[in-house]
Formats: sequence, C-alpha cells, structure tokens
Amino acid sequence: TKSKAFIHHLQDSLIPAIAANSVNPDTIFANNEMSLRDTEIYGFDYDYTLAFYSRNLHTLIFNIARDILITNHRYPEGLLNYEYIPNFAVRGLHYDVQKALLMKIDAFHYIQLGTVYRGLHPVPDEEVIAMYDGCHVPLENMSDFYGKSSHGHTMKQFMDIFSLPEMSLLSCVNDFFMRHNIDYEPVHLYKDVKEAIRDVHVKGIMYRAVEADIEKYICYGEQSHAVLKKLSEHGKKMFLITNSPFDFVDRGMNYIVGKDWQDLFDVVIVQADKPGFFNDRRKPFRRVTDKGALLWDRIHKLEKGKIYKQGNLYEFLRLTGWTGSKVLYFGDHIYSDLADLTLKHGWRTGAIIPELRKEIKIMNTEQYVHMMAWLQALTGLIEQMQVHRDPASQAVVEEWIREREAMRSQTKDIFNPQFGSLFRTYHNPTYFSRRLSRFADIYMASISCLLNYDFQHTFFPRRTPLQHESPFWPEHSPAGISVTSHS
Repeated sequence: TKSKAFIHHLQDSLIPAIAANSVNPDTIFANNEMSLRDTEIYGFDYDYTLAFYSRNLHTLIFNIARDILITNHRYPEGLLNYEYIPNFAVRGLHYDVQKALLMKIDAFHYIQLGTVYRGLHPVPDEEVIAMYDGCHVPLENMSDFYGKSSHGHTMKQFMDIFSLPEMSLLSCVNDFFMRHNIDYEPVHLYKDVKEAIRDVHVKGIMYRAVEADIEKYICYGEQSHAVLKKLSEHGKKMFLITNSPFDFVDRGMNYIVGKDWQDLFDVVIVQADKPGFFNDRRKPFRRVTDKGALLWDRIHKLEKGKIYKQGNLYEFLRLTGWTGSKVLYFGDHIYSDLADLTLKHGWRTGAIIPELRKEIKIMNTEQYVHMMAWLQALTGLIEQMQVHRDPASQAVVEEWIREREAMRSQTKDIFNPQFGSLFRTYHNPTYFSRRLSRFADIYMASISCLLNYDFQHTFFPRRTPLQHESPFWPEHSPAGISVTSHS
C-alpha cells in the first residue's frame, strides 16, 4: 500500500507535465529541419494526398475483390457472408505469406506479442514464440530498406492506405477456410487476393464506381483546393505525379478544384507506374489528349496544360531542371512515393498520414494521459527497486512488473484492440515509424495542415535526448508536440 501511494504521488506529479503538452492534430511534424523559404516547387501524389477518400471506398474495394475471388478464382460463395471490417487492421503491418499470419513488427524486427492474427483471431503468445523460435524476424525474411521484396522474402509489408481492404480480405478468407476445416495453400491465397485487389484498380472497376458517385467517396475537397490556391497565389510551381488514369484524376480534380484545375499545375503526369517511375530510366513520356488518346511524338519539354503518361524521374529532372531541396513532394506511401526521392535525388519529402489525427486525439484524452503517467511511474520504480534482492522487495517488484504488463496492453488497445498504434509497439517505434522518420522530412495528417503556416516557416525537429544524454534539458516544442510515448 505504501508503494501504491508512492506511485500515485509520482503519477500525480507527472500528469500536469504530460497534459500540458497536448498536441494540435493540425501540426506539421518535422523529422529533419526544413524551411519552406527554400521551397519553390511543390509536387503531389493524387490518391490520399490531394483526394482524400471516405471509408466507403475501402468497403467498395473489399466487395469487388471478394466477388472477383468467387467468380474468377472459384473461391467458395460462403465468402459473401463477410463484410469489410473498418477497424480491424492498421497500416504498416507485416504478413507472413507461408504461415498466413498478420502481425505488427517493431523497428528492431521484433514481433509485438498479442498482435499476431491468423484469420480474425489472435494467436497465443506461446504458439508465436514456438513458430519463430522467439519473437525476432531475421533480416533475410523482411523486405529490404526500401520496402522492395525479392522472391524469397516471406514477410510482406502493407504500407499504403489502399492496403487496408486487402488485409481485411486476406484475414476473412483465412478465417473462412479455417472455420470450415478446408485444407488450403496460404501462398496461393495471398497471390489470389493480391491479384484480385490489383484487378479492382487495373480493370478500372473502382475508378468507374468512384466517378459515378464522387460525393460518396471524396472528402475534404475544399481543403485541398485551399492549399493549391494558396501555393498558386504565392507564385509556387506545382506538379502532379499519380499512378491513376487521367479520366479518374480529371473527374476528382473537377470536383475538388473545378474545371480549370489544370491551370494550377505546371506539369501533370498520370499512370506514372510508381515506384518504377523513380528508378526505370527506359520509359519515355507520352502525351495523352483530353479524350485519352495516346500521341506518338517525342517529348522535348513538359508543357503546362498538357497531360503526360508514364515517363521516368530522370527524364522529368532533365526536362524541368527541378532538382534538389527546392522541391518538396507529398505522398502517402512512404516507399513508393518518398524513399527514392529523398535517398537518391535530394528532394524534400512530406508524408501524409491521415491516421495521425485519430491517434493524437486519443493521446490528448485524460484517460490516456493518466495511463501514461501511471506506466512511466511504474517503469521508473521497477528500474530503481530491482537492485533490492530481499524477498519482500522482489515480491513488490514482481507485482509492479505484472501491473506494467497489464497497463501496456491497455495503452495498445486504446488505439486499436488488435494491433495498437501505427507508430509504436509499446515503447519501441514500429517498423513503419522507423521508415517514416528516415524517408520523410516532415509528416502531417493531411495536406490542409499547410494552411496553418506561412511560406517562410522553418520546421524544427525537437531535440529529444539520446539515451546517453541528460533528459533534463529545457524542452522546446514550438510545434506543440507531446513528450509522451504511446503503444
């Protein structure tokens, strides 16, 4: 009881410090110091960057892909009983293709126990430990630093927002086969689901559905319009590079901006085939007419008001001269959109992470602040008290360790009951977080966050102490970033 009272005292002293650092969800967060004063050219991906989609789109993709599995791949009709589960998965998860397991992995390649799912059900910790000889996933099983995956890699990572319906469908089909004791090959299932999801895009089924009922699928259009208008009024050059086809982008941009949307952009590239666009020097640009016809003439310059298809970044740089840190490119896919640009070409990069808004709102709640203060107080006490080896002290420490484990599960579940936060596995950053901090100079919940800053603004990352540095330096947080960690 004395120890409990002491923890409560510690918790009470921590709460004001944590609560005072509540975070504005419209903040732009910096991984790397960057000034908009140096930025002359702004580039954008289209899907989930300029066009933000409602949850209806995920349901649509799930339903179409599920139906493709049944009609084209002869999967059982019983799958029709499964609907899209909106809050099941989070972005950045890994899928073990051979074992048919969906899981969250941290920045050090450790599996977060309690987040391993076969179908729609969690796998017990002891079973996971037996399957992987512990919790560590060897480097050769993972995709490489760029997210590229060779044939031998058994772990696939889902990095973009479009992958949420794919994870949901994989889990539902696995669940169906297990429920009905159907013997199946997980590798075939993974490939079939991947192909069905690809067909939804490639065959244009999704594009036609969205074009037919655009108000149902696109949200916050006026905010994207306001950002583009502000950039244009300040004389900034803008370009668009998207994998989507022209008709689809045109319909969406008409809705977001208006008929004259092309006037805002100096260059528009559709069906770019990213990430190949950033690496493959062989594909030339091709002009597309308003009616979608392809022209055969060689492209000597990229002109405003004209639409181009495919091409490659090297040709883009040669024709525009837009090189280095005067270019800032925004995208939602950390690998496909941002990795090559920052590592090979020195462009500045901005990641759009819509999930931030929800997670920050949770972090700002009184419940979360109390949980974090309690967790930090417990951790500090365990660290200090573990040196006392007498039985009474050890019994108290053991009790605290059990309580800490229970608290960690609660701080995970508050974000997502299955997989927790996109950004943290307990105290460690996730594999997703590590890539985000390396490939994005700045990150934000949506493009509209730019409206809160002028174009002279410099973004400074907080100087968080390294493990060997004193944590008692005066903390500056100009962006209003919280000092808390989350699960």
